[in-house]
Amino acid sequence: MDTLKKDFASKLLNIKAIKLQPNDPFTWASGWNSPIYTDNRIALSYHDVRSFVKLELCHAIHENFPEATAVAGVATGAIAQGALVADQLAMPYAYVRPKPKDHGTKNQIEGRLPEGAKVVVVEDLISTGLSSLKAVAALREAGFEVVGMVASYTYGFPIAEEAFKEAGVKLVTLGDYEHTIEVAAETGYVSKEDLEVLKEWRKDPANWKK
Repeated sequence: MDTLKKDFASKLLNIKAIKLQPNDPFTWASGWNSPIYTDNRIALSYHDVRSFVKLELCHAIHENFPEATAVAGVATGAIAQGALVADQLAMPYAYVRPKPKDHGTKNQIEGRLPEGAKVVVVEDLISTGLSSLKAVAALREAGFEVVGMVASYTYGFPIAEEAFKEAGVKLVTLGDYEHTIEVAAETGYVSKEDLEVLKEWRKDPANWKK
């Protein structure tokens, strides 16, 4: 197993930024029933975890997108993470709204990036990937080159993988669902029976019932 992804899972499970409740599932905004709920913003409240996420996102950028000259965060979950990363890398920073404001300057991209910047996008959580890729589309429309995306976490849904492939966007994440449930089983956070339930959900999350 990937050591980084295991470390990420362990740290976020420990602070309850990732919660697993296979016998008492959550209901997502989409209406899906889910045994997992992820709120990476909780990591911002813990200096050691916040620094871990920031530095590992920076390492991911150096390793995968060394050509990047600017950073853009996806609102709202990745605004803070993106700013931390841009500060560490000493790069220009902006964040991208889901849609333009309906007042004032009507901006969708908040901040100022240099003309022709090669932008790496920082995201918080990837589920279907559609909202993340809207930010990519907005940056491209504004004339920037998007070199790729780094994210804290992905559920690894096939629909997201296909969407990123079609959009021509390379995605690198610190954590994922597969490693999370394995770590949870290894540490006794969930039982072997629960692990099987968690694996079943991953196969068809839209129609899963408990």
